[in-house]
Amino acid sequence: MRVYQLPKGGAGIDALAIVERPMPKPLYRQVLVKVAACSLNFRDYGIVHGGYRMPVRENLIPLSDGAGEVVETGPGVSRVKAGDKVAGCFFQRWPAGEPGPLVHASALGGSIDGVLAEYAVLEEDGVVKLPQHLSLDEGATLPCAAVTAWHAMFHHAKLIAGQTVLLQGTGGVSIFGLQFARAMGINAIITSSSDEKLQHAKMLGAAAGINYKTTPDWEKAAIEANGGRGVDHVLEVGGKDTLTKSFGAIRVNGKVSIIGGLSGGARELNPGLIFSKRANVQGISVGSMETFEQMNAAIAANKIKPVIDRVFGFDEVKAALQHIGAGAHFGKIVVKVG
Repeated sequence: MRVYQLPKGGAGIDALAIVERPMPKPLYRQVLVKVAACSLNFRDYGIVHGGYRMPVRENLIPLSDGAGEVVETGPGVSRVKAGDKVAGCFFQRWPAGEPGPLVHASALGGSIDGVLAEYAVLEEDGVVKLPQHLSLDEGATLPCAAVTAWHAMFHHAKLIAGQTVLLQGTGGVSIFGLQFARAMGINAIITSSSDEKLQHAKMLGAAAGINYKTTPDWEKAAIEANGGRGVDHVLEVGGKDTLTKSFGAIRVNGKVSIIGGLSGGARELNPGLIFSKRANVQGISVGSMETFEQMNAAIAANKIKPVIDRVFGFDEVKAALQHIGAGAHFGKIVVKVG
């Protein structure tokens, strides 16, 4: 079978190569999936260029997010069967509850081989069935960005109808957050450096859009857009350039979910920012298989369709990585495999 292989983390886009590997065989409580599509996250770009904080195995098959059809099951498998349309879980060994100490060692496309291949062997508890109304391209967008947004908004922040969430940028996490907010009756305020993207976000249901380039004090603008009251929750994806402003945007007892660091890691955090707002701050690292299934139930009930910015072919992976690195996308970037 054909797979993409990265010799080592940080080797760069040009080091990615298509190679032949033997067809894998599912073992006890594993499934073999014929991969139809993958999607990209900024983490994948960081792994290729050397900006990822976790260890990366050598000769890695990249990408954590993929969807396809189960073609074979190993002994002991009961959750899925051949013919089921599934997506892989970002963490292959986090079925439910609090993450154990070995969860991060099961992260696809980093600690272990990912899904940028024609076939992939995944754990039985590392796949979920897709909502029936989604295509495999759409299903491939869910494992990282969508689960992260759901975990942050409904497990950490426990948002309810009528509350307000502030979303940073228009990448996968924030756009899924916007779609979830609209479905659940939550007000969403979104930031971007592009007025065109903000207009698109408003068409998807954003209550307000703030251009952080033309409005540097966007935290104040967010409060104004929320009727003079701090927001209930921030999905913090920016890092060092945004974290302080996120605290400025929340209400007293508000919550900040730290998800990423697109502008670089925030190396210092003034405790006074937490004390002054009595803020609840939590780092979010995707979520469990159970969380994925809960999210899929909501996606199915509300007929939510993921926003796909662009679809690339299997031979266009390098161009897809350059596209996500440029930051010009709105929603998710997909790579067709099958």
